[in-house]
Amino acid sequence: MNPPPNVLEAARAADAAPHPQTPLEETRSRGRVKGVLALFGPAFVAAVAYIDPGNFATNIAGGAKYGYMLVWVIVAANLMAMLVQYLSAKTGIATGKNLPELCREHFKKPVTFGLWLQAEAIAIATDLAEFVGAAIALNLLFGVPPFVAGLMTAVVAFAILELQTRGYRKFELAIGAFLMIVFFGFMYDLLQVGVDTGDFAAGLIPSFDGTDSVLLAVGILGATVMPHVVYLHSALTSKRIAPQNVAEKRQLLRFQRLDVVIALGLAGIINLTMLVVAAQLFHDSGLTDVESIESAHRGFETLLGGGAALAFAVALLASGLSSSSVGTFAGQVVMQGFINRRINLFLRRAITMAPSLIVLAIGVDPSTTLVISQVVLSFGIPFALVPMVLLTRRKDIMGALVNRTLTTVIASTVAGMIIALNCFLLYQTFFG
Repeated sequence: MNPPPNVLEAARAADAAPHPQTPLEETRSRGRVKGVLALFGPAFVAAVAYIDPGNFATNIAGGAKYGYMLVWVIVAANLMAMLVQYLSAKTGIATGKNLPELCREHFKKPVTFGLWLQAEAIAIATDLAEFVGAAIALNLLFGVPPFVAGLMTAVVAFAILELQTRGYRKFELAIGAFLMIVFFGFMYDLLQVGVDTGDFAAGLIPSFDGTDSVLLAVGILGATVMPHVVYLHSALTSKRIAPQNVAEKRQLLRFQRLDVVIALGLAGIINLTMLVVAAQLFHDSGLTDVESIESAHRGFETLLGGGAALAFAVALLASGLSSSSVGTFAGQVVMQGFINRRINLFLRRAITMAPSLIVLAIGVDPSTTLVISQVVLSFGIPFALVPMVLLTRRKDIMGALVNRTLTTVIASTVAGMIIALNCFLLYQTFFG
């Protein structure tokens, strides 16, 4: 029996009419260049955590004291970071949810509540490091007292967060601009001192020089993965572009993999540049005891002049401001995901920055504050990595994008190594 003519006409009209584009197709249709660039961004936001003021302190101290010897540590740390952030990005794409939301759905309530409490402590510790870094930079640049510098940092951070309320792309571009300021700041200093390619190549071979070098290497590795950006990266990819089927999810994942490689690669280059500049400038000059950001700044000014010192301080300021904003954004994701509560982003900013302003007001030593914040952050690493590995290996959660067995084994090994190194660092901090 043939269908009536009106049904045939309707079918032909449907075939002839343009099909509505999916969000991914619409993004790609902007053009070969614009369409691809529009897919990049989340990893650049995450990458800011890998060049925060804490990294400044450890990388410069490592280069000043041991020259190029710890180059291999930064390379290894960066490779670990790429895997961790890739898995976080994949979690968001595969499930359409962020990691804290998945924890709330698949773990028992007491576990989820405990994860939320530690994540909030991590958010405060993150703010502490970033605020102190930005305050140090403002003090170095303009002589601003620490507490006033903290208030100025808060104002700028509020302005950056305002961009996030106007759409994810503006926020990503702003954070990317700060990342490039840090990059160019250290590139300028690198051009002043050069690179010893022979020593750099030798530094790629794993080696140590006594217990202190082991501790510093552990500090660099232990501070590699920041718990808050493990949570945040999954949120940045979960609803940014909604893939309609498995094929689109795989296509989007390929772009996010490239996003991670480029963004984390850039962060790795910045970290390597910090160490190389310190090795060339301080180690070769006999100034091996550079244990604070302020002393490093003085060394830049003494040995290279005001221009190099200015580039260093501006890079530090860009690092502190951008990483502080990213930390607050991550805190909102944590609260919404773990306990399904949301408060005004600016109110949250005020709450989490309060301890930082108190620390600056009472005059606690900035270098000591940075160390304490990194120790607190190290406590949070297992609570982000272990749930992510457990969830991404489950097919009922990840579907077609479930981890392969080899990926799970490698991710578990990396998580175990980072956790062990942080435990060692904590032991040395309190009992060594």
